[in-house]
Amino acid sequence: MSRRDYLANLRAATPAVYPSMLMCDFGHLKDEVDRLESAGAQVLHLDVMDGHFVPNLSYGLTLVEAFAGITRLPLEAHLMISNPGDYIERYFQAGASSLIIHAEAVERPRPLLEKIRDLGAVAGLAINPPTAADTIRDCLDVCDQVLVMSVMPGFGGQEFDRVALDKLRAVRKMAGPDLLLEIDGGVNQATVGESVAAGAQLLVIGSGIFKHHDYQAALRQLTAQAHQN
Repeated sequence: MSRRDYLANLRAATPAVYPSMLMCDFGHLKDEVDRLESAGAQVLHLDVMDGHFVPNLSYGLTLVEAFAGITRLPLEAHLMISNPGDYIERYFQAGASSLIIHAEAVERPRPLLEKIRDLGAVAGLAINPPTAADTIRDCLDVCDQVLVMSVMPGFGGQEFDRVALDKLRAVRKMAGPDLLLEIDGGVNQATVGESVAAGAQLLVIGSGIFKHHDYQAALRQLTAQAHQN
């Protein structure tokens, strides 16, 4: 599927809940992915952490390739890593349809976002809670999506930081209606509604899905709450 068609499908399906696979049972990876597919998941969000840019290690290229080998769902690679420009092409080749880099990880995000687009992937830029929305203003025209972090990246299960809501509104005002807005961190049944009301179209959720025995029921409830706003 072309980048243009993929983006059109994303926009048509918003607001959408993206399971954060950091919280899944990696000992039963195929079973977890099968359950999410049956539950109606549209995209899987993969948190790539290097232990340097963020104080935690998660998984890298090998596991992204493993996900690509067991599902036809699109994979969104959230690169919480230093020097993302050294790895963009490799993560795309591993199977990621969307590549998100952090504004804090590079001095000039724009060339990397252009490179992601040139590869044929969806280009995303993430900002952490302390980073002002205005700092990415000059990159918005080469972004397909902006991910506003509502926790400091590195660990799952953190408390939602409401500063993200103001940033969602600010980015939307700067970028206009076409840019996809995403939120990640502490999004659950209690915060999904206000996240969508602030402009979030893509909602990355980990604990709010994986701590429930019935993934389908959890996804259905979260999606219904998102569509109420």
